[in-house]
Amino acid sequence: MCPKCGISVRICPTSYDRWVSLATVELPAKDVPEPFRWRLTRLPDQPHLAADIVAVRVRGIDPLPGEPVVPAHRMMCVPD
Repeated sequence: MCPKCGISVRICPTSYDRWVSLATVELPAKDVPEPFRWRLTRLPDQPHLAADIVAVRVRGIDPLPGEPVVPAHRMMCVPD
């Protein structure tokens, strides 16, 4: 739970040794501004990572408008 807004968050590792707070729902890419778009992906054997699923920023090629992405929680966080 987010201490600011009380919404459930999913805390995921990234492939570059950081952690990111993500929303627990996927939204169409057209509804998520580019800086907040993430995908969860399974990486092949990565011994330096403790998790087998990591968050990857959606960059480079823009997803189709209806393609699902996971928004960063800070996009959805509305403190009381």
